[in-house]
Amino acid sequence: MEFFTISGEIPVHVYDSEKGDKTIVLLHGYLETLYIWDEFIHLINKEFRVITMDLPGHGLTGTAPGINTVGYSAETVLRVMDRCRVEKATIAGHSMGGYIALEFAARFPSRLDSLVLMHSLPWADTTQKAEERRAEMGIIEAGKLAAIVKKAVLKCYADVNLTRCKRKIDETVEIAETHEPQGIIASLRGMMTRPDNESVIKNLKIPLLMFFGEKDKYITLDKASTAGSLLPGTTAVFLKNSGHNGFIEEPEVVSEILINFIKRAPQKLQ
Repeated sequence: MEFFTISGEIPVHVYDSEKGDKTIVLLHGYLETLYIWDEFIHLINKEFRVITMDLPGHGLTGTAPGINTVGYSAETVLRVMDRCRVEKATIAGHSMGGYIALEFAARFPSRLDSLVLMHSLPWADTTQKAEERRAEMGIIEAGKLAAIVKKAVLKCYADVNLTRCKRKIDETVEIAETHEPQGIIASLRGMMTRPDNESVIKNLKIPLLMFFGEKDKYITLDKASTAGSLLPGTTAVFLKNSGHNGFIEEPEVVSEILINFIKRAPQKLQ
């Protein structure tokens, strides 16, 4: 079921499958919407209740004035869980959604069964990355969001998957071009100013699963390997045929690992 709820003062676009003993909340990445998960949901919704949403600044959800901090977005996720009467869930975040999922873990650990980071790192922006985001904001302010969208979406896929994933790429580009520019700019500011959350990972008391693509154009294998070793016992999966969107590029592999992880994960690490 799709519906709208109010979080703070903004409308939030939500999907809730409503059925399942365990719940997984899926958080999309930058320039994506809840529709990025459509095909993947069908692979896991027989096992779990699935909740997705358009994050602040994206899709049909509103935006905070000026900046969508990861803290603000994490609070939005919490309010959606409250609205859906979900006490605890596994939260899985893709890229930007992973930043928000990790911030949620820092602020609301008692509401998590386990944490899944998909193609996402815990560290704050480097100076170079922050400068790239500022440049991107300038391009969007000049009315050229469409140019940013196409380039960013294509870069999310391994070259070998571009033809096979063309329908999903075209769909994502088409939807992303309808984003409110100021909402995207506010989200860029939020990513630029997010805290370094390496210590959050190191101190997690719940199971952690991380997915990385061996052909990822955004995250090097060295950085992925370092992130995957921060917490002893982390399940770090390196997808051989994926770029930055493994749940689309290798959905059967990702869904099988995810289902087994949630089913087998203990409630709390010792």
